[in-house]
Amino acid sequence: MANWSVRDYQPDSGKLVLAAPRFEFDDFESIAEQLLSILSAQVVEKQSHADLHIWLIDFEGCRLLLKAEYYSEAVWLETLSAHEGQEELQFITQFITQITSNH
Repeated sequence: MANWSVRDYQPDSGKLVLAAPRFEFDDFESIAEQLLSILSAQVVEKQSHADLHIWLIDFEGCRLLLKAEYYSEAVWLETLSAHEGQEELQFITQFITQITSNH
């Protein structure tokens, strides 16, 4: 988990931007699986477009999007709507912050 940390949490827009390990487009899956393992989340669906990965994930019964853009090296989680996933995203923010501050 030492390679993951919270970069920016935007509760009003339902977005959590993460500082992630560097990745190449073709090896994003291995670092994403590491994050999902730490969160005990499951992949529901995967899509790739140009330089963008979009994964629909299930975190404790809540669907979230895990997105990663290769060229900007941006990785973020976002809610599917303004009404769902806010509590879960806040929990993930606190969880990652706590884990990274303990290392």
